Amino acid sequence: MTRATQIHPHALSVAREARATQKGQRPCCVWLTGLSGAGKSTLANALDLALHDAGVHSFLLDGDNVRRGLCNDLDMSAEGRRENIRRIAEVARLMADAGLVVIVSAISPFRAERDAARALFSAEEFFGVYVSTPFEVCAQRDPKGLYQAALEGRIKHFTGLDSPYEAPLDADLELDTSSLDLDEASRRLLHQVLLRCRPDAGH
Repeated sequence: MTRATQIHPHALSVAREARATQKGQRPCCVWLTGLSGAGKSTLANALDLALHDAGVHSFLLDGDNVRRGLCNDLDMSAEGRRENIRRIAEVARLMADAGLVVIVSAISPFRAERDAARALFSAEEFFGVYVSTPFEVCAQRDPKGLYQAALEGRIKHFTGLDSPYEAPLDADLELDTSSLDLDEASRRLLHQVLLRCRPDAGH
């Protein structure tokens, strides 16, 4: 008998709708994807802070932070990256079940894994954001020194160099931080997220 056949989900007495109603919001997953150095974490953190200030219950799952704990057993191979995104997506779904607005900031380079993450949510609950800052700009910024290390051969399987990045075909919002400053990009993002989690915010 496989492990999957031994699993019998327990029915919960408190429905996800009740948890969301208690918080006065609609749960959703805001998924930011893009190259390293594109500005995902900066935008995600600014969004989390703005939502908190607006009284929205949110939580930020940052790719690097998650890899320190939940995913610290995974390498940076294609298989490791796929499993990393699968775990993040499942945690995000559980947080949405709790009524939260969950923000995911992760390179998530492969379309198939992003599509699988989107499929865990209803169409209204998933908001995909493509931080489309060009490779050349990200490499010039190089805030963590990763591009230099990759170009020198000290890091393998680096997205954009020897590992592909598959740009989204279905992003709900695209933000290029090389042409938008942080305030404007954050304003656009916050406006769209508030429309999702608090539909009356647009009135």
